Amino acid sequence: MTTSRRYADHKIQKFQKNVSKRGSVPETIVKRGNDYPVGPVMLGFFVFVVIGSSLFQIIRTATSGGMA
Repeated sequence: MTTSRRYADHKIQKFQKNVSKRGSVPETIVKRGNDYPVGPVMLGFFVFVVIGSSLFQIIRTATSGGMA
């Protein structure tokens, strides 16, 4: 068997092995449903900062006499 034929057979065998593995994904790799990228503490802190900042701006605008 020549070198190029051996190399070709190796590539074919590798391809066939990959084809037979398709669709069989282990359970650990499958993404779970309800995983949030941010924890509830960080989300609460973010909401606190945004709402607190907007309330502070409204109060500051009201006490300074409006948009002047």
